[in-house]
Amino acid sequence: MLSYHRNNLQIVDFAKQLDLKMIFYISIISVIGFFLMYSAAQGSIFPWTVKQLIHFSVGFVLMLIVANIRPIFWYRTAYLFYFGALLLLVLVEVMGHTAMGATRWLQLGPIKLQPAELMKIAIIFALGRYFHNVHPHNITRLSYILLPLSLVALPFILILKQPDLGTAMILLLISGIIFFAAGVAWWKFATVFVSGIIALPVLWTMMHDYQKQRILIFLNPEMDKLGAGYNIIQSEIAIGSGGFLGKGLLNGTQVQLSFLPEHQTDFIFTMLSEELGFVGSVTVITLYAAIIFRIFTMALNSKNTFNRLLIVGVMSLFGLHVVINTSMVMGLIPVVGVPLPLLTYGGTIMLTTMFGFGLIFSANLYSNKFDRDVV
Repeated sequence: MLSYHRNNLQIVDFAKQLDLKMIFYISIISVIGFFLMYSAAQGSIFPWTVKQLIHFSVGFVLMLIVANIRPIFWYRTAYLFYFGALLLLVLVEVMGHTAMGATRWLQLGPIKLQPAELMKIAIIFALGRYFHNVHPHNITRLSYILLPLSLVALPFILILKQPDLGTAMILLLISGIIFFAAGVAWWKFATVFVSGIIALPVLWTMMHDYQKQRILIFLNPEMDKLGAGYNIIQSEIAIGSGGFLGKGLLNGTQVQLSFLPEHQTDFIFTMLSEELGFVGSVTVITLYAAIIFRIFTMALNSKNTFNRLLIVGVMSLFGLHVVINTSMVMGLIPVVGVPLPLLTYGGTIMLTTMFGFGLIFSANLYSNKFDRDVV
């Protein structure tokens, strides 16, 4: 009888850990992505649908494994993980693989690794551990935020040099949200923001020509219709032509006639809008919002600083990708290479996203046991 009770309790804990509603939302978005891959290949499961199914399956298993690792493990290895990722960023400077004018990858045998993606997770671990050990009263003191600012500045500069402005800005935004969640005073953020505005002329002179062009094209896509402004113009045409219900899978003219480049990756939301219309777009955005809301609720219920900041950091990483990608394809911000989680084709973004969900589930389940594990 006692054994049965223990087994039943484990099942209940496991269900709580995974949050079945959130798993359902994740699965629905991914399934929509599979259908879009099928349509992108003009009615074939090759090459994208099959590979994306594999990416999702591997990612799901990874999520389950990570969900069962106690957060204390990530707490104890936080700085090791951070400095490992930082070392890889340094190696990119020394022996990085260059493609499309940027040096962002390391070629490790058959594996091509982008260390900047690892740093997005590593900075969450490092800042979470640091602020977990700082008394709330000391967080308001400038001397206590100099070290975490350094932890952010080093990878930010290295990623900016690759150059990868999009990833560098995401790293900065994630860190800023964690600082705020940890209790850093709002006026310090205001000071940084005003300083950034004042420094804009200097930053403009430091930007690469293609980065300046992206901003100019954002302000006026018509200035280069067949060049740098082509993608965003085609994206806006596709989104507008989708109407209320969309043209249907395999019937999107901008996609099927190859007017829209990268429709299975960075511009997949454009494809969604054209083929599934306003209804399909709002449905997916609602599902994303539901996932973010559930993660936010877990953060509010967390009982210790490290777990809370871990959840907030992963939520920020996920949410920023969603907001930046959808805003980009609608012409609300300049075009940057930011994928849309669960929908964009690719193994790296899928595995990173599912790994993040595993961290959230783990922090949610073991929140009350964390301090006991530290002792």
